[in-house]
Amino acid sequence: MIQKSALYIGLILLLASCSVTKKLPAGESLYTGAEIKIKADSSIKKSEVERVTIELAEFVRPKPNTAIMGFPYRVWLYYVMGEPRKPKGFRTWFRRKFGEPPILASRGVINANTKQINVLLNNQGFFRTTTSGDILDKKRLAKAIYTVNLKPQYLLDSIHFETDGDTSAFGKALLNTQKRTLLVKGNPYNYETLVAERNRIERELKQRGFYYFRPDYVIFKADSMSKKTKVDISVELKPNVAQVAKKIYYINDIHVIADYGDLRIDTLSSKTTIYQGISIQDPLHRYRSKVFADAIGFRHGRNYSSRFQDISLSRLINLKNFKFVKNKFELVTRSDSALLDVYYYLTPQKHKSLQAELSGSSKSNNFNGTDVAVNWRNLNLFRGAEIFTISASTGLQFQVGGGANAINNSTYKVATSLTLPRFAVPFIKFNPTRNQSLPSTTFNVNYEYINRGNMYRTTSLSGSLAYDWSQNSTLRHTFTPLSISYVRTFDFSFDYINYMIMFAPQQLGTILDQNTIIPSSIYQFFYNPRPTKSSSFALSGSFEIAGNLASVLAKSANSTNEAQTLFGVGYARYIRSDLDMRYSKTINSKIKWANRVMLGFGLPYGNSNSLPFPKQYIVGGSNSIRAFVARGIGPGAYYASGDNATTFLGAQAGDMKLEMNTELRAKVNDFIQGAIFVDAGNVWMYKDEVLYGADGVFGKDFYKQLAVGAGIGLRFDFTYLLLRFDLATPLRKPYLPESERWVIKDIDFSSSDWRKENLILNIAIGLPF
Repeated sequence: MIQKSALYIGLILLLASCSVTKKLPAGESLYTGAEIKIKADSSIKKSEVERVTIELAEFVRPKPNTAIMGFPYRVWLYYVMGEPRKPKGFRTWFRRKFGEPPILASRGVINANTKQINVLLNNQGFFRTTTSGDILDKKRLAKAIYTVNLKPQYLLDSIHFETDGDTSAFGKALLNTQKRTLLVKGNPYNYETLVAERNRIERELKQRGFYYFRPDYVIFKADSMSKKTKVDISVELKPNVAQVAKKIYYINDIHVIADYGDLRIDTLSSKTTIYQGISIQDPLHRYRSKVFADAIGFRHGRNYSSRFQDISLSRLINLKNFKFVKNKFELVTRSDSALLDVYYYLTPQKHKSLQAELSGSSKSNNFNGTDVAVNWRNLNLFRGAEIFTISASTGLQFQVGGGANAINNSTYKVATSLTLPRFAVPFIKFNPTRNQSLPSTTFNVNYEYINRGNMYRTTSLSGSLAYDWSQNSTLRHTFTPLSISYVRTFDFSFDYINYMIMFAPQQLGTILDQNTIIPSSIYQFFYNPRPTKSSSFALSGSFEIAGNLASVLAKSANSTNEAQTLFGVGYARYIRSDLDMRYSKTINSKIKWANRVMLGFGLPYGNSNSLPFPKQYIVGGSNSIRAFVARGIGPGAYYASGDNATTFLGAQAGDMKLEMNTELRAKVNDFIQGAIFVDAGNVWMYKDEVLYGADGVFGKDFYKQLAVGAGIGLRFDFTYLLLRFDLATPLRKPYLPESERWVIKDIDFSSSDWRKENLILNIAIGLPF
């Protein structure tokens, strides 16, 4: 039956293909793609031949028309409606929306590709390589065939920087750039590396004040004749380079026009303020002068540096107070001048804005809901480029499929934030000429009220003070010396207490005692090195310590060494550390391999047996282990009995976490993406056996308690929004008996009961990691 169906489909596609070729212009053939044939020298490795083949297949143009099983369906749609009669009629719209004009085979294009392949391989050091191209035409379906006679790749041997004995400041600076050269003996010859080396030399010289130096002043002389498959490189300057390119330039006057583009203001006649050598035109007195002195790295009399130029522009943009930032340099008019005047033209943003948002959500724990939020923002609140925001939101979440026990939640939240573009402490000085970017100080105060159906209510009040700064373009730090939260849970219903007595009596005491103060200090770092063409890596981590100051205050207030409360409320004491590692590799233009590993460790001590609930780890859900619902795994081998026990408890969480994700992402076209993924992980309690029993505590056999899930994904890229559908199923269930945890053998897509219990559809916005 299957063979007959395949035969029928093949015949239909063949007949449809014939109808497409009949529509082509007379004497033309439909281009169906290219085949790359490599005839390699015996000394070339097989892996290198495969790499070149893949690269050339991606390189040759044009790309054939979109096809399914070889059938160019979009070309068929292009012709099916007939020739349009009107430029804006239905047929024209249909062709443009669904059709695709045929890509025709062309001898001229193949000849051009042949030349470009030779240039490409020559630029990669495959000297003496030759390429020929041909067309294989069969029933007006044409394929291009390129035959490449691949010769061995040349390697770099000696690298020499030539200054012709120039002992001037420029000659010494040029020779000094050799220390960080990208040209390394033994590496393959590559034209792109030479271009990058030339740009690097220009960048380093401009950092030393040579403002008028350009990369095209650098030339490379390559000698490939003296040695077999090796190249000697000489780095030199073009003859007769102008002397202005060899001169160090210094900063003269610095001008800031703070209201550039405001037609209401005559900036030419505006009064100028001088602050730390910077001339500032701010006719409306919107900004304190210190804002610009902190942001601009240049100072009068110091030499020009492209590094200070980049840093200054970046700081001004990151203040988020200006819509446009324009910068220019003017040479001081003098015959022997080596002085530059600097100008910054700043177009302010609107200082006050109001934004309203309406959103809907669907979570993997069967909660759907709507949220309404209003956000008000004030830029430059105290004339120091501060950013002050107030947001208020309310939301309703309702549980689908809960029957009589369904839970409806309502949430109300108010959040305020004030960010200062500086360190708000008197004893830390900021040097604008050295630091990579402006630091910031952020004050946050948040209040949240949650009415959890007919079970209980929770209020939380939190505040924090955080400092954020970038050490360089790849490493950023955040230090929160003070973060304090007060969480109060009250109004427990009689039904809720009875339910907990039935399903989780050992946890009832912990649930009812939920009034907690969480005082802590947190350090975070974010390391994002510049990605390469084929891979990217990111590492972030944090360290948090809580309760020490509260302990000192509690002992002082209670005059006892065993004080367990502060102002009559229990407080948490713990140490928590997190690490998040991400690595992705581009296989080709269509396929990418993404990976993530997350580690979390919490150490409760003193009067705490576990981390407070808001600080505990969870797994499961659309951005975690997608084959299990959120909070549906662990800790360890723990299993939540009862249909809604987990819902009533509010979590299956732990003090420790291990999670690993790997995903192969395929780009079908600019709109559709597919994925295959595997997720694994779990959470564990550090020492507390009261909540989840001994099976929930971390032990030497933790690896036997890992949950594993796999699935497929479909993503729709709407440019500004990516809608994701991930369908997953468990491969390993840690809560089953040890010998039964692998459930791969039980997979049965034909069984409705199996599908209902094991298939999890995650609908989310954005990629999972």
